[in-house]
Amino acid sequence: MQAVICTKYGGPEVLQLKNFPKPVPGDDEVLIKIHAATVTAGDCEIRRFEIPVLFWLFLRFSLGLRKPNRPLGQELAGEIEAVGRNVTQFKKGDKIYASTQLKLGAYAQYVCLPAKFPIHPLPANMTFEEAATLPTGGLNGLHFVQRAEVKSGESLLINGAGGSIGTYALQIAKAMGAKVTCVDIAEKESMLRTLGADEFIDYKKEDFT
Repeated sequence: MQAVICTKYGGPEVLQLKNFPKPVPGDDEVLIKIHAATVTAGDCEIRRFEIPVLFWLFLRFSLGLRKPNRPLGQELAGEIEAVGRNVTQFKKGDKIYASTQLKLGAYAQYVCLPAKFPIHPLPANMTFEEAATLPTGGLNGLHFVQRAEVKSGESLLINGAGGSIGTYALQIAKAMGAKVTCVDIAEKESMLRTLGADEFIDYKKEDFT
């Protein structure tokens, strides 16, 4: 199979396409044929190794001292190619979208993931490309809106609304009938209003608290 790897930590120029053996799933894993993957801000931060000091040492040992020791990529959509002998919730041919978490590996034609990872059926009305954007922003946005127990007619403020999680939370909250105020930088106002924002606060000019 082909996969995109990093020759070292750095800018986009460190990425190279290489050939690797096709992975084989373990007893509790699924083998996924990847049809679409995203390039997230988190992927770019790992590639450059712009990591908060608190996590620097742990991630440097985990990901590789001189370069990432695996293909990057945290979100994907595709289909199940094979399942381990202990896996019962998936079968060959299932169309899914998934998060690879810190296992990474979505920048490849195939990846093996534990069956317990966030792996969900592909919505019937979505393409692989659309569904690949769901695992981080979509699932977390839904989680936080549900935790807030948002109801129709209520007002909701989303701080950092222009990010992956915020943009999904905005759309989900609007679908639930909420009035949404978004907080972010001025450059994102037009995009957020297009997605349904009722009010917008530029945090560089106004203290929303």
